Amino acid sequence: MPRILTVVLTLLLAGLQYRLWIADGGLAHTHRLRTEAAAQRDDNARLALRNAALDAEIRDLKSGVAAIEARARITLGMVREGETFFLVVNPS
Repeated sequence: MPRILTVVLTLLLAGLQYRLWIADGGLAHTHRLRTEAAAQRDDNARLALRNAALDAEIRDLKSGVAAIEARARITLGMVREGETFFLVVNPS
């Protein structure tokens, strides 16, 4: 009888150890989820900064002509009337 009890308790302990270390909800799974959550928080922070910059740009474009003019000069190469355009080429 004590030998059967020892075998049963050993099997029960092995089953509980498996659940603790390997199975879903165990320590390995919890560690993996915490790592993924930290990576997602970092990604969310980066995207929040990008969204704030885009929001500021939108507000600036809605509020005045200066931002629209600067954007046109940078992206489209537009020149104001009366200005002279100079293209500087670096020899490569």
